[in-house]
Amino acid sequence: MKSFTVSEVIDSLGVNKFTWSVFFFLGMAMVFDGYDYMVVSYTMPQISAEWGLDKIQTGSLSSWSLFGLIIGGALAGIISDKIGRRKTLIYSIAAYSLLTIPIYFVQSFEWFAFFRVLTGVGLGACIPVVTTIFSETTPTNRRALFITFGMAWMIVGWVLGGLIPTLLVPLYGWRICYLIGGLPFLYAIFLHFRMHETAHWLANNGQKLEAVKVLQHIEKTAAGRVTEWDPNALIVPPKSKIVGPKALFSKDYRVATAGVWITYFCGCFIVYGINAWLPSLMLEKGLKLSSAYGLAIANNAAAVIANCSTGFVAEIVGRRKNLIFSYFIGGAAILIMTFVPSNFAAILAANIFMGFAINYAITAVQPLMAESYPTEFRNTGVSWCQAFGRLGGALAPIVAGIIMTMNLGPQMSFLFYIIPAVIGGLAAYVFVKRETKGKSLDQLAQEHVSIIL
Repeated sequence: MKSFTVSEVIDSLGVNKFTWSVFFFLGMAMVFDGYDYMVVSYTMPQISAEWGLDKIQTGSLSSWSLFGLIIGGALAGIISDKIGRRKTLIYSIAAYSLLTIPIYFVQSFEWFAFFRVLTGVGLGACIPVVTTIFSETTPTNRRALFITFGMAWMIVGWVLGGLIPTLLVPLYGWRICYLIGGLPFLYAIFLHFRMHETAHWLANNGQKLEAVKVLQHIEKTAAGRVTEWDPNALIVPPKSKIVGPKALFSKDYRVATAGVWITYFCGCFIVYGINAWLPSLMLEKGLKLSSAYGLAIANNAAAVIANCSTGFVAEIVGRRKNLIFSYFIGGAAILIMTFVPSNFAAILAANIFMGFAINYAITAVQPLMAESYPTEFRNTGVSWCQAFGRLGGALAPIVAGIIMTMNLGPQMSFLFYIIPAVIGGLAAYVFVKRETKGKSLDQLAQEHVSIIL
């Protein structure tokens, strides 16, 4: 039998029933992840009022989980590259769901912060491994599409994180929202019995027979047949001499790392900062609670459309062009939101456009995270990039809180986000050098080895 690669088999089967099953399995994980993260923004005013918090403390309510995300992302990348994508995903979902439940009982700001950091560790481990699994299980010509669609599931969770508190908080108080956040533990049990490890990870770790079995499962699900591939004929790209976190900063990868890290940091700073404070800012402008929450929900609903769109465009024009223009469009959207007239219809329209633009930009980075690194440290690359980005997301609500204490008005609370938008666009132009559109993961790995040699 002639030699073959994992990518060749997956590409030959195209988008199929297995692809869609992975899409929904991972999608639900992201919905739960998105809810458990975003629920803080929609319970922030009630928590602040109950405990008498100042502006900076209130802003930090959204930041504590992000500090956990940084820790979880940094650890999970290394762990996933060693023990596999499947186990890491299951353990992370179980962790963040179980650690959300105690928040129902906390009676102080300090205990809330403690459990949100721990919850964030699980949340931070989940998101990058989902990106990595999408990249390793989808056909080359649809890879960016599925990665960005996967992020759209998280925004669905963000929307639910707004809808559920809007419905339940007036009736039962803010605590019930965190009790609901423990339900994903049941989903972790479900995934334990239904999910497979990726063939790329198995093959790269010397488990060629197991990799072939996964490929046969995919083929049977997709086409109803099973090919008897010879595991010895499975070609695996040469491994990098340096692996783990230090590989990200080696001379072969440091430029790519700078590109995805800076752009994602800027994107997280904008998205998480605006999401954390949008309901409170709208209340400051004199809107009713339901209207303020409605705008925030509309912002996140627009983000779902953005995440579904950016993958299509990336497959047409390429990752680099898509990323560069997305940040400058995001900056323009922020300008419009800053100077929009003070009537609800105009604010709603500007808010929807801003929600679309800023989330389009941050999602445009996602395919490049997975495509910039080889299998042996791909999830380390994805997770460390996302951890660094979450640092921007953690700092943004606090910085915004500081700006708000200066009493410069709601306009300045939006306008300062222009700075990270411009920096993100420039970083994409300067550091993102390699176009990955239309190239399989095995091809990208082989090309990089050839460049080094």
